[in-house]
Amino acid sequence: MFGADTLSFTGERKRHPPSRGWVAKLCRITQDCLGHWYASFVVRHEVETVLAAGGGVGIDWGVSVTATTTEAEFDLPFLGHRKRCAAELAKAQRRMARRHSGKRGPQSGGYQRAARQVAKLHKKAARQTRHDSRVWAQRVVAAHGLIAVEDFRPRFLAKSTMARKAADAAIGGAKRELVEQGVRAGRRVVLVQPAFTSMTCSDCFARAKRPELCERTFRCPECGYTACRDRNAARVVLVVAERGHVSVEDVRQVGHLLRVGGSVAV
Repeated sequence: MFGADTLSFTGERKRHPPSRGWVAKLCRITQDCLGHWYASFVVRHEVETVLAAGGGVGIDWGVSVTATTTEAEFDLPFLGHRKRCAAELAKAQRRMARRHSGKRGPQSGGYQRAARQVAKLHKKAARQTRHDSRVWAQRVVAAHGLIAVEDFRPRFLAKSTMARKAADAAIGGAKRELVEQGVRAGRRVVLVQPAFTSMTCSDCFARAKRPELCERTFRCPECGYTACRDRNAARVVLVVAERGHVSVEDVRQVGHLLRVGGSVAV
């Protein structure tokens, strides 16, 4: 068993080895791009019982608001940690541009120090975003038994004008944290295909025309239902998951659903 006197540490020690009597099966020591060392202990312990929770929540991903849920109190706002340190980042990048980068001779010490400062700022923003996503996922998982998640894949945003903001939001990381914590807690996690969720009414399930990105309010032409575009999409995601399907198309093609006025009643 690993103890505090088994490993020798140099510098500041951020975390202590396991001290609850757990038996460490593996110790993995890694180094990141900044030269920081980390020791990760793999231990065997009893799984903590998670309190049962009722109700469900639907989650729609976006850029202006990272995650919009069916309940406004569980929304994950866009915090923009990289945007906050943009001035420091630009200053460090200008310092890099004035130094020798190694294309014509060896790299200068000033260039290496500036490059390290840029990497530190990127790492700091990424850690802050990851922490916020983890805390948000814990709140959502603790309060809901069913978690319906839009299976959004933000790769195409990297080629759009929203690439910088999308990278700052880290939608993929927030989605991964939510799914992992939901599965670990024994919740029912359903991934719903994002097709037509923004075009479908969550009240009567009729499909409207594809709205423009500038249109943030959804209006149903059939029943007149009006709501926030992302909130309506989150409700559609939840309804689809509650009916045991994985996409809006599956719901619309089911024959036993009641049809009212040419639309599907859910």
